[in-house]
Parts: sequence; structure tokens; C-alpha cells
Amino acid sequence: MTRKPTPDANEQLSLLGRAPLAPPPAPPAEPAPTAPRVYTVTEILRAARLTLESRFAEVRVEGEVSGLKRSGPGHLYFSLKDDEAALDCVLFSREAARLKFTLEEGMAVRCRGRLTLYEARGRFQMSVADIEPTGAGALALAFEQLKARLGAEGLFDPARKRPLPFLPRRLGVVTSPQGAVVRDIIRVAHRRSPVPILISPAPVQGEGASLAIASALRRLEVVEDVDVIIVARGGGSLEDLWAFNEEPVARAIVGCRVPVISAVGHETDFTIADFAADLRAPTPSAAAELAVPIAEDLRAELALLQRRGGRALAESVRAARHGLERLRGRLGDPRRLLDERRQRLDESIERGRRVLVRRLGAARADLGACEVRLHRAHPQRRIVEQRAALAAARHRLEGALRPALVTRRHAIEAACGKLEALSPVRVLERGFSLTQRADGRLVKSASDVAPGERIQVRLRDGVFGATVDAAPKDDKSKDPKGQG
Repeated sequence: MTRKPTPDANEQLSLLGRAPLAPPPAPPAEPAPTAPRVYTVTEILRAARLTLESRFAEVRVEGEVSGLKRSGPGHLYFSLKDDEAALDCVLFSREAARLKFTLEEGMAVRCRGRLTLYEARGRFQMSVADIEPTGAGALALAFEQLKARLGAEGLFDPARKRPLPFLPRRLGVVTSPQGAVVRDIIRVAHRRSPVPILISPAPVQGEGASLAIASALRRLEVVEDVDVIIVARGGGSLEDLWAFNEEPVARAIVGCRVPVISAVGHETDFTIADFAADLRAPTPSAAAELAVPIAEDLRAELALLQRRGGRALAESVRAARHGLERLRGRLGDPRRLLDERRQRLDESIERGRRVLVRRLGAARADLGACEVRLHRAHPQRRIVEQRAALAAARHRLEGALRPALVTRRHAIEAACGKLEALSPVRVLERGFSLTQRADGRLVKSASDVAPGERIQVRLRDGVFGATVDAAPKDDKSKDPKGQG
């Protein structure tokens, strides 16, 4: 592997756009001419990158975002364009994670960064360190983007809002333990009613405050007797209130099992927590007034309701008593009514008894008639008669079948004698035999076999095999056509 020639100082300076050094004094003798310097691609691109980065170390460029792409690690690639040109830009994930808003296609932005050259592809680009929108501020834009996204998910739906409890058993408060907010809430709440208050402290400003507020909410909602929670903070700028504009706080409020009151800033301040909460209060003191009713007002209202209930109950009793008197006048003397009902009951019993006696007499007469008919048709008598008839029929049948059986028996015996006389076994007993070929066919003529063919000869007491030795000859003495 050969080492590439290293450019001298004048060549490096010329590549960086700087004036070369003064040449040394010429030697007395004129040197021999040298070949022109040949640079590698890497050397040229590296020199151009160094020149760009040294000349444009920090620039600010305004334009419209075009061709926005997000890589797997979270790097953002896009172009800044105006009416006549476009500049490739890259925003690495570490800077992209610090953005307060979501970069979108077509957004007008101002980018701060340095111009550089991506040597691997020889591409001129800008490495962006920070971006801010040129129209609305970055925080205002981030607020509107998050509000639109969470609203599309239904987190701000009015149908999801829950009513506050009439009189909470315990009031939960998420705020900073220092400051006037927590003291105002405690003072206003205890002045209205002695409701227990549970403070879940959390920082309300600075890095990581949103996660701390969400965690404080979750700590309070697991307490069984906490019926309502106030998320509170005093007034401030948009940057000071930004912890309540982040997604973890909004989702913690929506996921809380008890109603949440948002009391962040002053009456003119609106945060994402205000839209996600079940109720928004203009100030922390107003939140305490909304959550805790006045005990004296409750006692006065209870006394008023008690008086109204007593008067309504007395009126109901009086009306019921009048109605009872009217019904008693229409009903009459109950003893007379009972005597009439007893007399009607006695008459009904007497009529029923007479009907029952009459029906029992008719049933007894029907039962006697059934007994007579049953005796006449007793099964024992019928069985005796049927047995006699069966014996007579059997006698007649046997008399008719006997001659026919004798005649059939004689015919069968005659047929057996004829069959025995014609049986092949009887023929074999007289000395005859049966000759069969290998396939089981009978040999009826000498021409049915050939020399060397295997045959079987069946006698009376067994079977043996044989082989034809010579061709058979016709027996002319037995053929009528062969006689001379």
C-alpha cells in the first residue's frame, strides 16, 4: 500500500482560500520542471469543508421547510427553500429532541447552524443547531399543535367532564409547597368548611416539572378518601407556565379517577391543563371556593329544607287522613259486610254439598254397571273358550297334513335312489376314473392332451398325477365312421 503524497503548506493554504506563503529565494541554479500536483477526492472535499466551516461557522437562514423526512434514530432531513433556490439541511436527534414544537412541511422557519460539506456524497448542506418559527413564537406554536392533537383524541370532550362532589371528604392539592398559592387555598378552604387537605408537592416550573406534576397527581388519586384534586400555580409568563402545557400533565389529568380542577395563572392565562381538567378556575383561591362549599350556607339550607319537609309531611298526613275518612264513609259498617259474606258462604257450601251428593250417586250407579259388564267379559272365560277352539283347529290341521307328508316323503326317497344310482362316486367304485387337465377341465377325448402335459387321475379312493408320454392315437374300432 503506497502512501499518498501530502500537499505542502502553500497548497493547503490555497485550498483553504488563503494567500500562500512567500516563496523562498530562488536557488542560483534553475530547478528541473516538476509534474502538476494531483489531489484525491477526499482531499478536495475535506479542504472545501474546512473552508466552509471556518468561513460560515454560525449562520442564520430563513426559508420554507420542504421535503421533510425523519430517520429511524430521529434525525430530521429537509430543505430550506425560497422562490429561487433550496438549501439541504439536517437536524440531528439531540437537537430535535429540544424543540418545543413539531416541525411540519411548509412551515416558515429561521434556522441557526453552520454550513458544511457531507464528504461521503460531496453534498453541500447546513447542520442546524436550532429552529424557530418566523410567524408565531415557538412556544405558542407548540401550544397550538399539542392542543389540536389532544383535542382530536377527545381529551377535551365536554362529555368526558365529571361533576365535582357536593362535599368532598378530603381535598387534594398539587402545587409547590413554597409560595402563596398553597397558603391561599388552605385559608379559603378552611374559612368555608373544615375539610381535610392533602398536599402533594411538585415543582411547577423548570426542567422535568411536567413529569413531577403528573407523578404528584398519581400519588393523590390512589388515596381513597380524596374526592377532588386542585392543580394550582400562580401567574407568570408563558415560559413560566409551560410545565402545564406539556402532554404528561394533560394525560395524567384525564386519567385521574377523581375530578380535577385546574387553577394555573391568572384569569387571562390558558394552559393545556385547563382544557383537560374537569373544571377550570380563574385563580387558585377561586378553585378552593369551587371545591369546598360554605358550611354555614349548608346548615342554613339544611334547616330550610327541614322546615319545608316538615310542612310538606304535615300536609301529606292531613290529606291522607281526609281521604281515609271519605273511604270509611263509603265503606259502611264492616260487621254488616262480614255477616253478609258469612251468609253467602253458608249458602254456597249447601249448594256445593247437594251437587256433590248428586254427582256421587250417579258415579256409584255407573260403577255398578261397569262391574256387571266386566264380569260378563271376564278374561278367564274367554281364555278357556279360545283354548278349546285352538285344540280343535290343531287336530284338524294335523289330520289334513299327515297324508301330504307321507306322499312327499315317498317322493323324496325315490329321488334319492335315482340320484345315488347316477352319482359319479358310484361309477368310480366300479373301476372307472376321471382324468383332468392342469386347469381342472375333464379330458373327454384323446385329442384333448398333448405329449409331456401334466394330468390328474381321480379314482375312488384318491388322486394321483401323471404325464402324457406319447401322442394319443385314435381308436378306429370304436368309431363307427372308421369301420371298413
